[in-house]
Amino acid sequence: MKKMILIIVLFILICLIATVVATLNHPSFGRAPRGERLERIEHSPHYRDGQFRNSSATPVMVSDKGFFQNLISFIFGKAKNLKPEQNLPAVKINLHQLNRKEDVLVWLGHSSCFLQLNGKRFLIDPVLTSKFPASLMLHPFKGTDVYTPDDIPDIDYLIITHDHWDHLDYGTVKSLMDRIGKVVCPLGVGEDFEYWGYPLNKIVEMDWNDVYSIGSDLKINCLPTRHFSGRGLTRNKTLWASFMIKSSKTVYISGDGGYDARFTEIKKRFPQIDLAVMENGQYNKDWRYIHMMPDELPKAIDDLQPQEVMTVHNSKYALSKHPWYEPMNNIYKASLPKSVRLITPMMGETVYLDKANQRFKKWW
Repeated sequence: MKKMILIIVLFILICLIATVVATLNHPSFGRAPRGERLERIEHSPHYRDGQFRNSSATPVMVSDKGFFQNLISFIFGKAKNLKPEQNLPAVKINLHQLNRKEDVLVWLGHSSCFLQLNGKRFLIDPVLTSKFPASLMLHPFKGTDVYTPDDIPDIDYLIITHDHWDHLDYGTVKSLMDRIGKVVCPLGVGEDFEYWGYPLNKIVEMDWNDVYSIGSDLKINCLPTRHFSGRGLTRNKTLWASFMIKSSKTVYISGDGGYDARFTEIKKRFPQIDLAVMENGQYNKDWRYIHMMPDELPKAIDDLQPQEVMTVHNSKYALSKHPWYEPMNNIYKASLPKSVRLITPMMGETVYLDKANQRFKKWW
C-alpha cells in the first residue's frame, strides 16, 4: 500500500514538473537577448552586473515578510471590491473608420491605447487577448474585453513600454504582425518580437534618452521610468521606459514606475506637454518604489504640468488588493494644478485632442 501511494505521489510530482516546464517553454515567454543585441545592451550605461538598473535604488518589494509569505498573503488575502459586480460600461467604435486627419485617443482598457497624431496611428501596450498562459495571471473584468486584435486597423508605430504580461501580449502582437509598420520598444524587448517572427527591419529598440526621428514632423523620445522587467524567472534583462511622442501634439506615455525626480527633469526637456497618459492603479505599499502610490500621482502631474492628463493601468485587471474603482476616485478627487485638465473617458470612447470642451461622465 505504501509503495502504491509513493508511486502515485511521484507520478503527480512528475506531471506537475512537466507541466511547469512546458508552460515556461511556451513561446509567449519570449527569449533572452543574445548576439549583437546583447552586445548593445552591455554597452548601455543603465546596464550593470548582468541586468538593467534604475537611476536610483529601487527594491521591488519592501515588506518585512519573505517572498513566499508575500505570495501566500497576496493570493489568499481578503480584499473588498476587488472586482466590479456588474459589467463595466464601455463604448465600441469602428477604429478602421476614424478620420486619419483627426488627432484622437481611444483607451482600450488597462494601459492599452490607440492614438492618432498628424495622420499617423500608434498603438500602445495592447493587451487584447486572454490566451494561455497569460490567462493564468490576467483575468479581465466583465465588460472590459470590448476590443480584439481584429478591431485594430493598420498601425504605423506599435509602442511597448516594457515586457510585463499586462503590457506586452503575445496573442495580440502575433495577430497584428502584418498590420504593424514599426515596433518601438526599450532595449532587449526586440528579442521577443524577433523570436515571434517580426523582421528586424520592423524593430526599433531604444535606450533611455534615445530619439527616433521620422522626418521633420515626428519624434519618439525614449525616457526613463522607475520599474523592472521580466516575463519568467529572470528579471531586468530588458529595459523599461516611458515615451514622449512629439508630432502635431506632444503626448507623454508614462509606462509603469514609482515616483522620483524624473518628472521634473522631463518637464525641463519638454516644457510643452499637451497630454500625459499616466499610470494609476495596481499600487501597494509593499511595492511602492515600482508603482506610484495615490498621493504621488498628483505630485507627478504637478511636476509635468501637462495641459491634459488621462490615467490608465486600472479598471480591467485586479493586480493589487485595492478596490477596483479606487484609482479613478483618487484622481477624480485629487487637487491638481488649475492649468491641468483631467479627462476621464470610459473604455472605447473617442477623445478628440483638439476639443478642449469635450466632457466625460463619471462612469465608474
